[in-house]
Amino acid sequence: MQAIDIQKFKASCENCNLAELCLPHGLNSEEMVKLEKLVRQNRPLQKGDYLFRSGDPLSSLYAVRSGSIKLFTNSDNGDEQIIGFYLPGEIVGLDGFDSLTHSCSAVALETSSLCNFPHTQLMDVCKTIPALQDQMFRIMGREISHENTLLLTIGKKNAEERIATFLISLSIRFRQLGFSADEFKLSMSRQEIGNYLGLTIETVSRIFSRFQKNKHISINNKHIQIIDRKAIQNACGGLRN
Repeated sequence: MQAIDIQKFKASCENCNLAELCLPHGLNSEEMVKLEKLVRQNRPLQKGDYLFRSGDPLSSLYAVRSGSIKLFTNSDNGDEQIIGFYLPGEIVGLDGFDSLTHSCSAVALETSSLCNFPHTQLMDVCKTIPALQDQMFRIMGREISHENTLLLTIGKKNAEERIATFLISLSIRFRQLGFSADEFKLSMSRQEIGNYLGLTIETVSRIFSRFQKNKHISINNKHIQIIDRKAIQNACGGLRN
């Protein structure tokens, strides 16, 4: 097996194409240097590797550079409940802010590289860089907004609306990353999508098949192409960006 060159994953906030989404957003060059001094590089996670587990002490926040991460909790009887999926530029680990202990577990859905920001040092630097502190508040606000959207989606929408909302939400996030908004890979399985949206895998598969039959989308294994964006937007009941 070929050895992984860890230098390829060495973070450079100033040159990173995800900077507009991540912690460096809004920082000047001097502030960027201070932030970069904190960044640690872990070896890339492989599919199924844990980033952290529920009950672990909060030691760091993590910015996804490539790949994707699943965040989930387990019920008392061991059932998994997926809380969210994290794409490049998004921050994982905020679940530990309240008690300084992670309330969820995070697992790589595919080979993923991340930037590691030690929590204590990051909070100290935030005190000296108001723009970084403001960005932290924006990220936490974005996290709350995502949670509220999930609750609304599960609580108020039918199965078709949930799937359509999920697809448009992913489309918006991929567009923000600079990728195609209409063609993207689903790194999560149908079962994981169903778990996240409160649907059975059979329902997810049936609705995907219906959307494809109606030529709203095209599916090739895990790759999705949105063919009729207006139809999907109409089906999701309001999420239109």
